[in-house]
Amino acid sequence: MLLTVSTVLGIATRSGRPAPGLPRFAVAELHRNVSLLSAVFLALHVGLLLFDPYAMLRLFDLVLPFVGEYRPFWQGLGTVALDVLLALVVTSLLRHRLGRRTWRAVHWAAYALWPVALVHALGTGTDGFSPWFLTVAVLCVLSVVGALFLRREVRV
Repeated sequence: MLLTVSTVLGIATRSGRPAPGLPRFAVAELHRNVSLLSAVFLALHVGLLLFDPYAMLRLFDLVLPFVGEYRPFWQGLGTVALDVLLALVVTSLLRHRLGRRTWRAVHWAAYALWPVALVHALGTGTDGFSPWFLTVAVLCVLSVVGALFLRREVRV
């Protein structure tokens, strides 16, 4: 859900439109902070899985997708999402040295990160197809699609 909020805020930041009750710079700051919080929770998720005997996650599973022992395809999608997120974090930390154009080119990968992470959650999670999780997933999809639609409306 944090990745969804981060994605929606990132789309809102690019739209140039302030959120209700927030100036544009506040939306950008909120996006940065939620993105950082997402990265922290992802680090906790991955770190704890290293100690989970059921998932059997190994260190190289964190960087090499589709070689895991537990649901390799779905776990591999999580690895791809993690690798993309790491690239986004590193380039964001080095943004002032990379230049806007390079940073922006890498940052476009966030549009791939979000659906890959969502599909990973659906396929790997033990609650992936439970009604409550599917409801949350649908709400996340509707939020991102709605943000994209509103961004399109601003540009037209």
